[in-house]
Amino acid sequence: MPVKNRFAELLPDITAWRHDFHEHPELLYEVHRTAGTVARLLREFGCDEVVEGIGRTGVVGVIRGRQTGSGRVIGLRADMDALPILEATGRDYASKTAGVMHACGHDGHTSMLLGAARYLAETRNFDGTVVVMFQPAEEGGRGARAMVQDGVLDRFGVQEVYGLHNMPGYPVGGFAIRAGSLMASADKFDIVVTGHGGHAGRPHLTVDPVLIASQIVVGLQTIVARNVDPLAQAVVSVTSFRTDSDAHNVIPGTVRLRGTVRALDTEVQDMIERRIGEVAASIAAAHGGQAEFLYDRGCPVTVNETGATAHAVAVARGISATVAEDIAPIMAAEDFSFMLNERPGAYIFLGNGESAPLHHAGYDFDDEAIPFGCSWLAGMAEARMPAG
Repeated sequence: MPVKNRFAELLPDITAWRHDFHEHPELLYEVHRTAGTVARLLREFGCDEVVEGIGRTGVVGVIRGRQTGSGRVIGLRADMDALPILEATGRDYASKTAGVMHACGHDGHTSMLLGAARYLAETRNFDGTVVVMFQPAEEGGRGARAMVQDGVLDRFGVQEVYGLHNMPGYPVGGFAIRAGSLMASADKFDIVVTGHGGHAGRPHLTVDPVLIASQIVVGLQTIVARNVDPLAQAVVSVTSFRTDSDAHNVIPGTVRLRGTVRALDTEVQDMIERRIGEVAASIAAAHGGQAEFLYDRGCPVTVNETGATAHAVAVARGISATVAEDIAPIMAAEDFSFMLNERPGAYIFLGNGESAPLHHAGYDFDDEAIPFGCSWLAGMAEARMPAG
């Protein structure tokens, strides 16, 4: 199952779609133009069903094979949203929306799944049904969860789910994956430290929340150092430290800390949540202050099912000479995990060459990767539902 010649023929069209999406990036659930374009193209391809508005602005296309007796239904997913970053690529097709750009390659993911959908609708060389799912709000909006809660998997009878993401620094057209935990969970926390403010020259009459919060920041680092198994992986990062005063001679009354937690195991995730609250409260109490702790569960751990991973590797090996099947886990997060929590499946990385890193103002998706990604997406459908 090598790179399909049809995708070489379609490359100018798919690239044009990608550049159009890149020029007109949209954030989170406000992907109305992108979703409208996706729905129009799916209808032009001859999909059997096209449904809009799933998970607010998600789009689903249904393509039935020449045979459907197997009863198999495979879901393929791509994300559509951009990031609030000012683009600095200098491309002819650079973003026309100031402060918004496709800095994570979702324009490429959407375009590759459109290319696969066009091919599958033309050939229908499979026994079953393909459901192509175009998702909003991957970048912090939990759009995959919104689509799942809106019934996308149950409504269309999806039995397995597959998706991909480009990977800068890996050879163009190469693939990388691992079974089990591939990407970390991503949670957020807020800690509001309350003391008793006053004159900075009379600190003995105050309960200094800056001092308390500073010790909490240090104390939180002991969670990974002393509570997490050294063979496990986790991150606790405080990323914001703000007081209710910016005067040089005032000890403030409150300090707000914000940060993120990453883990590759749900038990570790649970333990870290509990320990952050305990550490913050105990340090604050020891100094006569208080700490209010809020914790927001974001994306779960992205876990590839073992059998589905083997299928993904087999298809990738038929397309590319560069396939790594046991890469180290990555501490970034991916909300495709919400779909993988509901159905067996796998998520794979596709090489983007020596580009700028993801979420960088100079990043751009490499169009040379398009035939490889399209071939893998279409190949997963054909391989999991072979025609008789």
